[in-house]
Amino acid sequence: MDLVIVESPAKAKTINKYLGNDYKVLASFGHVRDLPEKNGSVDPDEEFSMIWEVQSASGQRLNEIADYLKKSDRLILATDPDREGEAISWHVLEVMREKGVLDGKQIQRVVFNAITRNAVTEAMNHPRELDEKLVHAYLARRALDYLVGFNLSPVLWRKLPGARSAGRVQSVALKLICERELEIEKFIPREYWSVSADFTTQNGDKLPTRLTLLKGGKVEKFTLTNEAEAMAAKDAIETGRFKVNRIESKPGQRNPSAPFTTSTLQQEAARKLGFNAKRTMQIAQLLYQGIEIDGEATGLITYMRTDGTQIAPEAVTETRDVIKADFGPDYLPEKAREYQTKAANAQEAHEAIRPTSLTRRPEYIASTLDVDQAKLYELIWKRTMASQMENARVQRTTIDITDESEATGLRASGTVITFPGFLKLYEEGKDDEKSDKEEEQTLPQVIEGIPLDLQKVSPDQHFTEPPPRFSEATLVKKMEELGIGRPSTYASVLSVLRDRDYVFMDRNRFHPQDKGRLVTSFLESFFNQYVEYDFTAALEGDLDKVSNGDLDYKDVLRKFWENFSYSVDSTMEIRNTQILDKMNEVLGPHIFKDTGDGDPRICPKCNEGELSLKTGKFGAFVGCTRYPECRFTRPFAQAEGREGDIERELGNDPETGLIVYLKDGRFGPYIQLGDAGEDNEKPKRSGLPKDMRPADMTLDYALRLLSLPRLVGKHPETGEDITADLGRYGPYLKHGKQSASLETIDEIFEIGVNRAVTVIAEKKSKAPARGSSVIKELGEHPDDGKPVNIMNGRYGPYVKHNKINATIPKDEDPDSVTLERALELIAARAAKAGAGKKKAKKS
Repeated sequence: MDLVIVESPAKAKTINKYLGNDYKVLASFGHVRDLPEKNGSVDPDEEFSMIWEVQSASGQRLNEIADYLKKSDRLILATDPDREGEAISWHVLEVMREKGVLDGKQIQRVVFNAITRNAVTEAMNHPRELDEKLVHAYLARRALDYLVGFNLSPVLWRKLPGARSAGRVQSVALKLICERELEIEKFIPREYWSVSADFTTQNGDKLPTRLTLLKGGKVEKFTLTNEAEAMAAKDAIETGRFKVNRIESKPGQRNPSAPFTTSTLQQEAARKLGFNAKRTMQIAQLLYQGIEIDGEATGLITYMRTDGTQIAPEAVTETRDVIKADFGPDYLPEKAREYQTKAANAQEAHEAIRPTSLTRRPEYIASTLDVDQAKLYELIWKRTMASQMENARVQRTTIDITDESEATGLRASGTVITFPGFLKLYEEGKDDEKSDKEEEQTLPQVIEGIPLDLQKVSPDQHFTEPPPRFSEATLVKKMEELGIGRPSTYASVLSVLRDRDYVFMDRNRFHPQDKGRLVTSFLESFFNQYVEYDFTAALEGDLDKVSNGDLDYKDVLRKFWENFSYSVDSTMEIRNTQILDKMNEVLGPHIFKDTGDGDPRICPKCNEGELSLKTGKFGAFVGCTRYPECRFTRPFAQAEGREGDIERELGNDPETGLIVYLKDGRFGPYIQLGDAGEDNEKPKRSGLPKDMRPADMTLDYALRLLSLPRLVGKHPETGEDITADLGRYGPYLKHGKQSASLETIDEIFEIGVNRAVTVIAEKKSKAPARGSSVIKELGEHPDDGKPVNIMNGRYGPYVKHNKINATIPKDEDPDSVTLERALELIAARAAKAGAGKKKAKKS
């Protein structure tokens, strides 16, 4: 029996069916080893030697692979056909070598671009050796990411408390978002006017035009800059007599786009389907791994991580056959179209993303897919089909009309599709940074020299607009243009920025959080080279050369580490006060906005001190330089999506008559009922729901929040109250010592007793057994070398170090918690415990 290794159990099951009983197919469940998050995992002083650690969840699987391998004659590594797939195969092979089970075994590597019976069988007939160049490219990237993350993150923790780690590619993507925000803030709108006019032909047809000539000069965008100039242009049109001066009509063509690459699929799915990059790749992974059709799991699309735009010859032939059958010979070009891969990264230039069979039309298989899978499959099918269809043919017509002196002129433009070609099936979506969409309208028949009757003239005022914030589609496109990162990494890069609260999404647009701007400014000030676009792109180019065998990966690491390590060491020696002074200088216009009411740096409380950026254990904030005499503080800057001062009175509570305030505290906006009493009793307060903008807060909604907790009713079994409330981690139910999360904020105010009892019971049934167990070993604490582990406790997962237990927030996946994140949670828990002890002594 031969042993075959793939990544996922779904693939293993499908491929085992294809290969039969002579093979045993096992899954590695992705990567099996990684660099432990501790000093020395990559050692620059020892030729960048790397220490690999088997991940806790992988130990049992590797033992199973070793046991089967002992009984097998051949080990076939059939992981994905890209760099990460090659790396997984290499890791498995290395572990098997360490276990001593490779003696006398034949080792082969096979790759297939689609999980179909034919593709798998063909791959098995053409095995190769492990590609050492791709493995070296993986080692270089992993080492670089480790060296940046593990050396730069501690600098951030110490110099900018509250800031989380910085990644090599994530930091550059964050810089793009922050720079765009700065462009928007600095943007000064500019006024301009346009003038349009409607004429009537002798046949009574309407001819819409726009002003293009005035006083014998060409009308540009900013020719008319105010209302007076626009009105003068209007008068010139109204007092003139116009005729058709010239008609130009010429044919044109529109070409279809190439089949999807990873990047273009993510962009188009965002524009047309509203999927973010992560969601797109998750669905594509399922379509690639296989869906059960007619009793057999079949891969529906080819491999979804690729820079290639070409498709296999047999797929081209099948596509052309389907086009001819569905649309007729007129829609089929004489020759098959060929597309060239534009990306420089040749190692990822596999076949484009396409259906494994074009005869598997979307409507035929829609019933076997869920809604999102069906949408993405249809998008891929149509794009592939359109890429081999005939061009669209158009007729572009321009009609110029002038007055008798030819000093004033207007133009009418129209484009008519004379043959739809590929447009009959598919048209690429447009993002808001494109303005080249043709105006498709039919113009009336006119003859040169005929007079025209003026119907109306319309002057229109416009203002220039700032560049739009990045959507996922436009950010991915920009990163690809700059050569930053690679298609397979885009989804994870954008997810990390959100997960670390460096950015937030509003109307599907990236907005930088204040901590994101702070980190970007810090990196630009002290590590500028490493967030420069050209430097990052050049480094990606070097890594591609490693993939191609043109560079030694250790030479790339040496070149990078020499300068980077110096920057890290020199920055650590800079005093924090100097760093804050630099941040005050760089971020001053953002932190201290000039409102025209005096010096924005003067403390509003004491009128003597100067406001300055400060850092505490919870992050950055603004405080008075006369501290401790003056204890004025405010948030670092306006929070998510807020403009200007958000504090205001919302109205009066009808029951108490007290004023309901919307206030802005150090930890964000909140609602407050009345003011502090004479005995300094704290007024009732409530935080805002996580996704609510302060600008949208109303008195009615504020009163609902202040009414919490809400009594839902009595539990029918225990007789205890069930209450609904809004907590730090969102809406939840409380019943005695039990709590259960609610999905939406509205449920707090609407949920009834029956539903509440069900939610509590479901939470109880999912609770882990009594006692704690280790979920994941993260590594050693840098201060004392003792282990830091993720534990599974009675009340859920938590981080443990020595005698400190720190709860993992409910909105965080325990599997995604890294050592650096665990250290943050432990530090916060230790600080809280210390504060509690101090208070106890005082009392």
